[in-house]
Amino acid sequence: NEKELQDVVKQQEEKMFQLIDKSGEVTRLKAEVSQLKRSLQRAETEARVLWEEMRGKEHQVDTAYVQERVMLRREVDKLRLLLLEKKDENLQLTDKY
Repeated sequence: NEKELQDVVKQQEEKMFQLIDKSGEVTRLKAEVSQLKRSLQRAETEARVLWEEMRGKEHQVDTAYVQERVMLRREVDKLRLLLLEKKDENLQLTDKY
């Protein structure tokens, strides 16, 4: 009986460690996806600003102005992302309690 109990406890510990390992992998992958989304958003922001600047203009582009617009658009997108993250955190907290 004691041997069976020890075997069951050992199996449970192994399952628990496997779940912990999988949980860590999921967390790492979520962080990677989040980083990739930010990179994509940054590239889309730059493309959107450049497209707006190039539309209707031939070769008279003020690069300093375009860079300023890109920076401002990035800041707006960053703030939107932070807002969404806070909303997600609040939802998780309300779901938890």
